[in-house]
Amino acid sequence: MLYWLTLLSDGGDFFNLFRYITFRAGGAFLTALVFGFLFGRPLIAVLRKRQGKGQPIRDDGPESHFVKAGTPTMGGLLIVGALLTSTLLWARLDNPFVWIVLFVTMSFAAIGFMDDYAKVSKQTSAGVPGRIRLLLGLVIAAIAAYWAAQYHPEALQNKLALPVFKDTLINLGYFFVPFSIIVIVGSANAVNLTDGLDGLAIMPVMIAAGTLGVISYAVGRVDFTEYLDVHYVAGTGEILIFTAGLFGGGLGFLWYNAPPAAVFMGDTGSLALGGALGAIAVSTKHEIVLAIVGGLFVVEAMSVIIQVLYFKRTGKRVFLMAPIHHHYEKKGWAESTIVIRFWIISLILAMIGLATLKVR
Repeated sequence: MLYWLTLLSDGGDFFNLFRYITFRAGGAFLTALVFGFLFGRPLIAVLRKRQGKGQPIRDDGPESHFVKAGTPTMGGLLIVGALLTSTLLWARLDNPFVWIVLFVTMSFAAIGFMDDYAKVSKQTSAGVPGRIRLLLGLVIAAIAAYWAAQYHPEALQNKLALPVFKDTLINLGYFFVPFSIIVIVGSANAVNLTDGLDGLAIMPVMIAAGTLGVISYAVGRVDFTEYLDVHYVAGTGEILIFTAGLFGGGLGFLWYNAPPAAVFMGDTGSLALGGALGAIAVSTKHEIVLAIVGGLFVVEAMSVIIQVLYFKRTGKRVFLMAPIHHHYEKKGWAESTIVIRFWIISLILAMIGLATLKVR
């Protein structure tokens, strides 16, 4: 919205700063951060009052989690509110990729909110039936994938770009939309599975979003794409503003989610943020890089899949408990140890993901 202040510029004054994506990204970060600090405590107070007993704790979960009973959930509203406000304020609202990412984020946030509300109101760990959540997610992702494809360069439409092998494009044709659905829905649910310990999900999400934001900015600039030898997708640079808002809002939330958490993100936040990462990857043609940058989420999801399939086949378990962060809890690792080590892994994977931009 503030981009329109450039109409008041003569090319050499303060208003000219609003032309620069980097300047507006900084503004989005600060706006989201301030939003988080201003509204965090009042939101937690409202959630605690309305929810009473807070998020139900699963009986079959780690015993150490029982002390968390009474902690309110739906804290994702703080992150979503911060990034929505900052994006609408600082991004160019005539950019289709901004709206695609916002559409996915807010739609998945709505699904998560319904699920959290069902759990809290009924005081059960079973919320909205999984089939309904999955169906809604598939529809949202399909719309976003088709929408994004319309704004990709003709040479890249319905094609999969590979990192490192930058001259190779795989023509998915009609399978591009189904593939993108898997990326978006898979990302949303993988982040949702990771959100099991205080602060565990939000920092890796922020790291992944920051990495994808840098990639979005690079992919949206002709000079950068020529130097880095990556595919140019006009307009994706504005996504940096969204990711900056996510980073700022994430920090504001982490202030209250750091152990011991005063509020849980809930499905409201985890589904929204995971869906956002998937939508950014599809928009920038970096779906494979998302699997690297978000490798922690992939491992968390795979640990559940492996556990379920192996148990159904043999009646035995591969892990002491899935997702894998619970496995390490069962092995006696302190919660803070697991969280910090997983953060470190996420940062390493982000560096690897960024390295794919410059490999010849």
